[in-house]
Amino acid sequence: MRPPVFRPRPLTLTAALAVALPAFSAQAQETSGEALVLRPVKQLHQVRRQDTRPAMALSADRITSELDQTSTAEGDVQLRYGNMLLKSKTLRYDYPRDLATAEGDVELNQNGAVLRGPKLELFVDRFEGQLESPTYFFATTGGSGSAKALHFLGDQRMRADEATYSTCPVSEVGERKRDWELVTSSLKLDFDTGEGVATNAVVRFLGVPILAAPSLSFPLGDQPKSGFLPPNVNIDNRSGFEFGQPFYWSIAPNRDATISPFIMTRRGAGVDSEFRYLEPSHRGTISYALLPHDQVTGRSRWDLRLNNSGDITPEWRYNINTERVSDNDYWKDMRNRMTSQTPRLLSTDVRTQRDFNFNWGELQTYARVQHWQPLQVAETQDQFLAPYQRSPQIGMRLQTGADESVLAGYLPTGRRARLEGGVEVEYNRFDLPSGKLGSQTQTGERVHLLGHVSLPMSGAAWWLIPKLSLNSASYNVDQPLDASGRRSIGRSIPTFSIDHGWILERNTTLFGQAMRQTLEPRVLYVNTPYRDQSAMPNFDSAPRDYNFDSVFAENQFSGVDRVSDAHMVAFGATTRWIEDERGEEQLRLGMVQRYLLRNQRITPDGTPQTHKLSDVVLLASAHLNQAWWTDSTLQLNSSDGTVERTVLRLRYSPGPFRTVSASYRLARGQSEQVELAWQWPLFGPDRKAITGGAGCAGAWYGAGRLQYSMRDKRFTDSVIGAEYDSGCWILRVGAERQATGRAETNTRLILQLELVGLSPLGSNALKVLRDNIPGYRSLSSERSAFGTYD
Repeated sequence: MRPPVFRPRPLTLTAALAVALPAFSAQAQETSGEALVLRPVKQLHQVRRQDTRPAMALSADRITSELDQTSTAEGDVQLRYGNMLLKSKTLRYDYPRDLATAEGDVELNQNGAVLRGPKLELFVDRFEGQLESPTYFFATTGGSGSAKALHFLGDQRMRADEATYSTCPVSEVGERKRDWELVTSSLKLDFDTGEGVATNAVVRFLGVPILAAPSLSFPLGDQPKSGFLPPNVNIDNRSGFEFGQPFYWSIAPNRDATISPFIMTRRGAGVDSEFRYLEPSHRGTISYALLPHDQVTGRSRWDLRLNNSGDITPEWRYNINTERVSDNDYWKDMRNRMTSQTPRLLSTDVRTQRDFNFNWGELQTYARVQHWQPLQVAETQDQFLAPYQRSPQIGMRLQTGADESVLAGYLPTGRRARLEGGVEVEYNRFDLPSGKLGSQTQTGERVHLLGHVSLPMSGAAWWLIPKLSLNSASYNVDQPLDASGRRSIGRSIPTFSIDHGWILERNTTLFGQAMRQTLEPRVLYVNTPYRDQSAMPNFDSAPRDYNFDSVFAENQFSGVDRVSDAHMVAFGATTRWIEDERGEEQLRLGMVQRYLLRNQRITPDGTPQTHKLSDVVLLASAHLNQAWWTDSTLQLNSSDGTVERTVLRLRYSPGPFRTVSASYRLARGQSEQVELAWQWPLFGPDRKAITGGAGCAGAWYGAGRLQYSMRDKRFTDSVIGAEYDSGCWILRVGAERQATGRAETNTRLILQLELVGLSPLGSNALKVLRDNIPGYRSLSSERSAFGTYD
């Protein structure tokens, strides 16, 4: 656990005190009624002449005064000075000393903070003095506490003796106590230096000390402060019990580091580290996790991550992103230390880019090196093909367009058009990553040119885009392409397309509600001639996913190396019902399909397409009220009507912290999976009652996600847990299961205790629940984090 970038969040108590007791230099507030306006005699003329201090207003049932000496107020006393309001039963103000002495139900209010005690002595303008036996409450945090004495040492410093703080209310049953409480022998706050220090600090939970330190320091406000952070705890079946103690080092206002020594019961001791910097033109993070000697594998294990970017000039930028690990099994054993979204395929990506802007368009030049670290396993069925590396990639892109005024004389009234064009020229050197497995053997170089020119035209409810494109590539490879031994080959493939669509509207009703219905038909005509590409290498092309959007793609392949021949028409329509009052979409229906005007020879599956009609894709989504959502897509084989692919999703969310979602996914011959996710109250009072009530009446919530593979007949990645919300602390417990092979899993226990107003302790269960459960909401406000202790 560590604070966010250069803004470690302070202990809530300090933030509240900072609000409660700032420098008293605000403008004077207006007073009314029988208020007697007072100023110290020694400051009277200076204040009137310079008008640098706020006015002081005193009101009470009875006020007696000795000219230029003292004033004594009794009964419902109120003293105002700037933003401060002081109430008491009696108050004596000494003019020469500027000393206010208040007794009897003393209450000091400042910006939502309330301090109470039996007696207060305060030099008002200097803001020096003492409040005896104070109690305090901060509306901004909901926290409160007490102290033996609170000493005001100026408008920027104070000290509380034998202080406590908690967001829990005092129990009204049995012994008066709180569920959790921070106890210190002395609390010093210095807003000039931005530092607070608590001496002999102890955090007690249900009467048991769970965290203690002889000196606990923390930043006041957003200033970084070096010191220890709360410990990390992790439990899983591969590494056992893990305990880590982070140390936060504030090197400079724009640089910091976090060093976290840890120990695993099964694997041994190691260290996690992270360095962050934020310069005017450069920023980044460097992370390194090291396990010098893994007791299970008998070798060193590590993970290195770099994420850096910057500006060489205002138009010239660079990015460096990489993650590397020590071995192929790292993603199984220490997955929680990895940040890559594809933990079995790690990228090293270094790129630079410079932009040029002209009156007639934009020019972008770029260079890139992209390498991969594939983490393969011994089981053949779980191995995968690693993508090619770019060593390097160098190119330029040009985008240009003619202003509408150039074409205005050639268009009918009410129509708009703009001549647009673009060209991309790029060189690539393709290599294979070391240790790769699979069928790729070819390596080499490619120079390609992609160009297009189009004339988008539109009216009030339609558009028409004729477009001419060119895909040209030349290859020079390391291995012979055929028996003749040639190593060079090239081709150029043009494409002509016309994209046309309408957006029509009408007023209607749906289930008795006023709606605006749209009808959005679309037609795409594509003509790409056939070019034999069987002898050419394939470095970066892959079949596009066939879905509602890709039906209207001109090429059925991504990348450059493969271009599908096509003489076809893609057509479809979408209709939507939109609520008039709030503008929310209530229902959407759609259908798209392709019709071939000639047989297609280059197809994603490698089989020539002779059937005229492609698979049809149907879409439906509905949000008929605030609680229910549903959406689905269906791909039907146009020959026999069988379902090739489908996704069905349903979600019910009647209110905060109540959500249930279910989904079904089918890809014929590949996978079939069902999923259930939820967050729901189990038993106990409603959360609104426990957060706003006077007691800590707890409530249990269930949360989790289950994924089941119907093809493999087993649960895959899943998490299940429970949360207990007492109103002032939250307990999260559960288990997370991650598949690491067809017959191999990693099970991790999650346990986290969050003291509302302080820091979560234990494993990061909150992140696990957020990442896995659609619509999950945290039970806590997450307003603060613990400081540091020395």
